[in-house]
Amino acid sequence: MTATCGGFRRARRPEQVEARRVSIVDTAEVVLGERPIAAISLRDLAGRVGLAKSNVLRYFDSREAIFLEVLDRRWTVWLDDLEPRLRDVPAEPIPYGRAIAVATTVARSLLTQPLLCELFSAMAGTLEHNISAEYARDFKARAAANTDRLGTLVRAEVPHLGADGAAHFAGAVVVITAGLWPYARPSAAVAQACAELGHPAADAVFPRALTEGLVNQLIGLCVRIS
Repeated sequence: MTATCGGFRRARRPEQVEARRVSIVDTAEVVLGERPIAAISLRDLAGRVGLAKSNVLRYFDSREAIFLEVLDRRWTVWLDDLEPRLRDVPAEPIPYGRAIAVATTVARSLLTQPLLCELFSAMAGTLEHNISAEYARDFKARAAANTDRLGTLVRAEVPHLGADGAAHFAGAVVVITAGLWPYARPSAAVAQACAELGHPAADAVFPRALTEGLVNQLIGLCVRIS
């Protein structure tokens, strides 16, 4: 049963609460596909869902918590896509060829997930700064599980990397992606200035920089372990 108050029908049963939460996250994911994070307010999200801000906050700590839910969802989707890609990586005879192929595969798969890249870039500096300790514990546990899963997938293809090396690489994937992504979306003024200065277009730089960063990271870890 739901309770009605000022037109708002509050979800009472667990399945109703979960359905309402899923609806809010679904809507946030759609809006994130239309506008950058900084341009989306809680009021915007509430309006798209058809609720008042105060009612949205019955289900989530904040706007940031909603976006972190989208991040967790997209992270899982990406890992599900990456797993078969890594299994199909061919053997490479050249030194560290396997590491190069695996890191390149990880980079290419990330390039198909622009929303995940944007959320990675906002995670530590923005999204994790307006949530409760309780929600933070839950989200960080899920983030750690996703990172562990990535490390396990990579280690399965580069066994001599070891558990520590694989964990380091998995964490570096998030950090490198987060650091590079803002440069892939420059302001109109910066894009114009770069074009006038003869710099490569941002949409061309990001794929190369991401691939090179991940390849260098994985080769470096392999060298240190060897």
